[in-house]
Amino acid sequence: MSREVKDGEREHRSLVRAAGIVSAFTMLSRLLGLVREQAFAALLGAGLHADAFQAAFRVPNLLRDLFAEGALSAAFVPTYARTVHDAGPEAAHRLGNRLLTLLAVILGLVVLAGVLLTGPLVSALAPGYEAVPGKMELTRSLTRVMLPFLPLVSFAAVAMGMLNAEERYGAPALAPALFNVVAILWAVLLWSLGLPADQVALGWAVGTLLGGAAQFLVQVPPLRRGGWRFRWDWAPADPGIRRIGSLMLPATVGLAAVQVNIFVSTRFASHEPGAVSWLMYAFRILYLPIGIFGVAVGTIATTGLARRAAQGDTEGLRSTLRQSLRMLAFLTIPATAGLWALGVPVVRLLYERGAFDARDTQGTANALAFYALGLVAYTGVKVLAPAFYALGTPRVPLLASASAVATNLLVIAALHESLGYRGVALGTSLGSLVNVAILVAVFERRVGGLVDRELLASLSKMTLAAAGMALAAGACAGGLEGWLGNRGLRAELLVGLAPVAVGVACYAIAAWLLGLSEVRLLLGALRRPRGPAQKPEG
Repeated sequence: MSREVKDGEREHRSLVRAAGIVSAFTMLSRLLGLVREQAFAALLGAGLHADAFQAAFRVPNLLRDLFAEGALSAAFVPTYARTVHDAGPEAAHRLGNRLLTLLAVILGLVVLAGVLLTGPLVSALAPGYEAVPGKMELTRSLTRVMLPFLPLVSFAAVAMGMLNAEERYGAPALAPALFNVVAILWAVLLWSLGLPADQVALGWAVGTLLGGAAQFLVQVPPLRRGGWRFRWDWAPADPGIRRIGSLMLPATVGLAAVQVNIFVSTRFASHEPGAVSWLMYAFRILYLPIGIFGVAVGTIATTGLARRAAQGDTEGLRSTLRQSLRMLAFLTIPATAGLWALGVPVVRLLYERGAFDARDTQGTANALAFYALGLVAYTGVKVLAPAFYALGTPRVPLLASASAVATNLLVIAALHESLGYRGVALGTSLGSLVNVAILVAVFERRVGGLVDRELLASLSKMTLAAAGMALAAGACAGGLEGWLGNRGLRAELLVGLAPVAVGVACYAIAAWLLGLSEVRLLLGALRRPRGPAQKPEG
């Protein structure tokens, strides 16, 4: 076996092990996120107050995904990694301080502007709320309370980027879980107080700020152990800051497809009572595979891609990207099939209690089915877009995202009248698929070596295994529901969980029989690694 092949296998095993570390913490965060959403659904269901909160949270959350966890991370991580490589940790810490100082000033002004312009912002986001008395006013009040979430989570994103670039993945992967823990504890308090719905919604807004602060503060101790100390350092002309800015501008648009689609989705869905909440509950379920698989593999791959690009190792960059996409496809193709086959029992198990009724279950399951069509694409963008940023060509994701937004708008405009909020979910999925298709095509034309016969054969095998899995899981769910019904905790647990276990087993067996190497790699990652291990702790 050649040295290049051995190096490639070591890189692949390292990717799987590191992704496993992040996946474990991310899975914890996503599961806690579901618990948080379950508490929210039980308290507020999908009515006026739930819709108002979801739309209000869209404003700081949209800005967070665009600037903090989106463009900022995509621009900061490769710049920080390059600084560590070229000038050492002390210079990199100085760059981090300068960025934090700049963000404190800029985002403070953004929050102030948001408070002053909350009225037109919310009216543009959810015009349909005007038709329901009190709904628009409540949404505006909640938005003003939650705007400071943006700087808090932006600081957390910088801390996360610093730790990830130093290949310390534990603390940043655990930070979102702490956000959910704070929210859940806060929900228990709200429930125990027996507050009316409008005060519960306001309480959730306050709890969101507390969670954002915890997400940042939990990462400070590992940063300090690594030698970082915060110092106010106003230096907007710093070359590293200017490089981050130059990458952020196109990256802001380049990573904007999903966020712009969510804005458009909310605007259209605001005209259907409950639809904004149904879409959000559905996307929260989709966040499980996106977070566990996409964020985990994307986080590790981004660091590897940045390092390969800094070293000028094109072949290594190509190999890292290919292996990352294969692993994502292996995990998300069956997840898509499973969500289609088991949408209703899964939604019923997770949400249907308290104020969340059977009508809300069906509405959420309908949205989930159409959102699931884009799952492979949602996760693929998290690996493909950073590859172009690492190569210094951020305009390519810009073009891909613009095309995705256009696709989404066309689909919604054409199908919203007939499909309603389901057309919104379908437009989001098709837009993401267009996004990924363009990124792959441009990478093939400029770099090449990404899509080959082996990759296409593997994707075909994964799809075949997932189809068999979906049939088995669906048959299992139908049989159990016919036997036990769908009411009561015992029936909900068995109908909702047993088919998932059957599906996972069927997919694993089918993948093994079809010779997919990812089965062996994942099993190997579960064993105790030998030799020097990836740093799991922050």
